[in-house]
Amino acid sequence: MNNLKRQPFIIHTNANRLVAGAVAAMLLGAFSGLGFAASDNLDQAQVEQGKELANTYCARCHAVGTDDSSTHPHSPPFRIISKMYPIENLEEAFAEGIYTGHPDMPAFEFSVEKLTALLEYMRSIQQ
Repeated sequence: MNNLKRQPFIIHTNANRLVAGAVAAMLLGAFSGLGFAASDNLDQAQVEQGKELANTYCARCHAVGTDDSSTHPHSPPFRIISKMYPIENLEEAFAEGIYTGHPDMPAFEFSVEKLTALLEYMRSIQQ
């Protein structure tokens, strides 16, 4: 997995939303410690819901567990995603409907509840 590197976010949207998303991402970076639980304070119900979402929507390509392998060569395992992207910055990107890294990754748009659960799960398995 040494060929993994940070990939730019590509947002499926118009130019105005792109600028708004960039501003929101900067604000999220500035205030990243305010809205996210530390790994020892994770909401276990959200973690379980996020695990279900990861298995449903992401496991086709990504390794979503703690020791499995990604089936798609350009899909990083979720357990190391924080080495590529700060997880707190993924909230805005997912909320806007993004894809990264490879052109065949579908764009996803989750409700706030589901997005929070998916990110809680991702936080829970980081190495």
